[in-house]
Amino acid sequence: MFHEHHSHPEHNEEVGEAQTHDQARALNRLAFTATLHCLSGCAVGEVLGMVIGTALGWPAVATVVLAVGLAFLFGYAFTMVPLLRAGLAFGAVLKLALAADTTSIAIMEIVDNAIMLVIPGAMDAHLTSPLFWGALAIALVIAGAAAFPVNRWLISRGKGHAVVHAHHGD
Repeated sequence: MFHEHHSHPEHNEEVGEAQTHDQARALNRLAFTATLHCLSGCAVGEVLGMVIGTALGWPAVATVVLAVGLAFLFGYAFTMVPLLRAGLAFGAVLKLALAADTTSIAIMEIVDNAIMLVIPGAMDAHLTSPLFWGALAIALVIAGAAAFPVNRWLISRGKGHAVVHAHHGD
């Protein structure tokens, strides 16, 4: 017996919805990966800056400036190193990193440092204090959550981390 396949509008809608759902899941996965990647670089720089500034007894503003500078440096480096290893020219890699990460890092740094500044005593806490590490961990998690929707939006429009995606297959 032969089974004829008839097109059913309801079935086509379900397929369309499934594809849309799968596309949204893939976009969310890529945005999460990009955010986590960016957050990793930011966290290394941020933690290093906070540790150095706190250990040296620097005022909050100087510590924040150092932490932000290092967060951008490490954030860009985490994007650039794999691209350089793939053989891309430094100038092209720098442009890709700036396009991919600047917005995400900026959001994370604004949110992270604002939280560190508003948690009472966090910026004055010693490196051995649970307050220092707890506040920093909370600040980084919230900063990543704040950057995720922006990264998702940028990627969905072929911007942000999407410009790097083709070069190292994230």
